[in-house]
Amino acid sequence: MIGLISFLTIAGIDLNTSDTKVHLACWNGREHPRNVFFAGNFQQWQEGQSKRNFQCSQIISLIDLGQGQWLFAGVYQVLDCQITSDQRNPYRYETELLPGQHELVGRIVVSHQRSGRACYIWYKPDLELPLVEFRRERMSIRDFPGYNTVVVNHAELQIIVRQEISSWHSALINVRGVYLITDTRTGKHYVGKASGNEGIWQRWCAYAKNGHGGNVELKKLLASKGSRYVSHFQYSILEIADTHTSDAVILTRESHWMSVLKTREFGLNS
Repeated sequence: MIGLISFLTIAGIDLNTSDTKVHLACWNGREHPRNVFFAGNFQQWQEGQSKRNFQCSQIISLIDLGQGQWLFAGVYQVLDCQITSDQRNPYRYETELLPGQHELVGRIVVSHQRSGRACYIWYKPDLELPLVEFRRERMSIRDFPGYNTVVVNHAELQIIVRQEISSWHSALINVRGVYLITDTRTGKHYVGKASGNEGIWQRWCAYAKNGHGGNVELKKLLASKGSRYVSHFQYSILEIADTHTSDAVILTRESHWMSVLKTREFGLNS
C-alpha cells in the first residue's frame, strides 16, 4: 500500500521532509476541524495557534475522521509568524498551500494510529501514513440522507444553511413537520414544529442563525451557558407532512410528540 509522502512525491509536490511537521487536527473542545474544512476556513483556522507549534518549513495537514482515519487537507509552506493580542491563539502564522494540490486536498484518506495525544509531530521516514481511499470528489457535507436518518450538529447545520446545499434545501423547504433538538450534554429534548411556507428549512435557518430560533427555553439555556453551548445541539426529524397540511394538524402532532417524549416535564419545552 502506497504511503502519503510517496504519493505526493509522485504527484510532483515539492516536499521538504527534513523540516516538516504533521498536524493531526482534532476536536479542540470548541469546534471540529472537519466542519471548519467543510466551511472553507481550514487554512485560516490552522494559522491561529496557542503555541509555536509550526517552527518548521512545511506542514502536512491531516483532519481526524475517527477510527484511525485522516483526511488530507494539504501541504503548507510556513512563511512567517506574528504574536497577536488574541489570548486564545496568540501566534498567527502566515502559510501558503504548495502548488499542484487542487485535485488532492479533501480527496485523500490515510490511516494513522496516534501513539499519544500529540497533535503536532515531526515527520520521520518511518511514518508511513498509508492511503486507504482516494475519493472521486472532495469530501464535503454529505447529501441529504433521508428524513428518517437526519442527524446533524449545529456546526453542520450552519454550513448546510450558509452554502444552501441543494439536496438539503429542496428536501426541507418542501415539507412541514415536527423536529427534535437534543442537548447532547444533558440528553434533554426540545420538540418543535414547522408550519410556515418554507417548511422545516425556514425553522432550521433560524436555528443556524442564533441557536434558539426564538424558543423561550432554548434562549434561557444559551443565556445561562453562553452562546458556545449551541455546539451541543443536535437536530433530527420526527415526522413530516406535505405543505398543504393545516397548522392545526401540525400543532396536534407537535403536542403528541411532546407527550411521548415528556419534553414539558423533563425537557426543554415550556
